[in-house]
Amino acid sequence: MSSFQTTDLNQSNRRKESLVRILLGMVTLTLIIPVGIILVTLIAKSEGTFSWAFFSEFPRNSMTEGGIFPALVGTLWLVAVALLASVPFGVAAAIYLSEYAEDTALTRAINLAIINLAGVPSIVHALFGVGAFVLFFEFGTSILAASLTMAVMTLPVVIVATRESLQAVPQPFREACWNMGATRWQTIWRIVLPNSISGILTGVILEVSRTVGETAPIMFTGAALFLPFLPTSVYDQTMAMSLHLYVISTQVPDVPEGLPYGVALTLIAIVMILNSVSIGFRTYLRGKKKW
Repeated sequence: MSSFQTTDLNQSNRRKESLVRILLGMVTLTLIIPVGIILVTLIAKSEGTFSWAFFSEFPRNSMTEGGIFPALVGTLWLVAVALLASVPFGVAAAIYLSEYAEDTALTRAINLAIINLAGVPSIVHALFGVGAFVLFFEFGTSILAASLTMAVMTLPVVIVATRESLQAVPQPFREACWNMGATRWQTIWRIVLPNSISGILTGVILEVSRTVGETAPIMFTGAALFLPFLPTSVYDQTMAMSLHLYVISTQVPDVPEGLPYGVALTLIAIVMILNSVSIGFRTYLRGKKKW
């Protein structure tokens, strides 16, 4: 039995494959290096900042001393309420566009509006939040107004991610259910959504990342520079990590050099922890897929 001989074409293709792999690896490395430099810089600059008091105390002495506890709690408030407001509506809109709506001029206009909404600057969303939630609905400057503003801002991310994950479910799954007598909604609820939940979580992860780091939308709608108490309801104002970082970095004199870097590192850590939990849950659900 003769073995296959390596031809010049095979060797050329292997060299090209190796070159492409090296180039793609270099591109990936160029994306990772800046992140590593940022983290190393923050860790080095924030040396000596972290302590139990830093995480558990209120700011003192015009925010030049003390901790970040109210900003930490306020950030979690804002993220939680924003998720509760945007995820149900975003998933429902994606289900309608993917499973029910026909390809008409209206649905194409809606899809275009969703794409355009994703590109609107955050300061424009902030002004919309002031007009709609603070003034028109009379929520005042509150957690509710700020969270709803961020929910509107991140809604396109949830819709697009959910719609793509719904459309990734094989059509034969739906047809098999319909042939067994299941209604369209029963098929969506029992088959389509369970098999697309990992993609939906991708949109939630992206929303959390953007919500935690936004400053302009909450600055005008619900976040306060300093509060000596914690919020007790969604109608209260709150401090937030992103705004707190902006204030102590640009508006407060005589701030210890390591304090802004410590707050920035904590903010990144919050994003990484929330994303890691979501990614872990998504990986678990993806492993339960049958296809």
